[in-house]
Amino acid sequence: MNSLVHQRCRVYTTEKVTIRILEEWCKGCEICVDVCKKHCLAMDILGKVKVVNVEACNKCLLCDVLCPDFAIAIE
Repeated sequence: MNSLVHQRCRVYTTEKVTIRILEEWCKGCEICVDVCKKHCLAMDILGKVKVVNVEACNKCLLCDVLCPDFAIAIE
């Protein structure tokens, strides 16, 4: 997470979870979208990941762990 502190990122927050996305690091592979069983993530028109349902996130961390570019962080 320390590497995200100095980068510009989109932050989505609820009382239970914070999702940070570094769009500049996202290459659009869709791994995170494919592994999210709660359908929290989707691809935007530019081919970058976006959060569409932050409330549904159960912090399973699959998207965070499997992102090959470290473009997403779950707290």
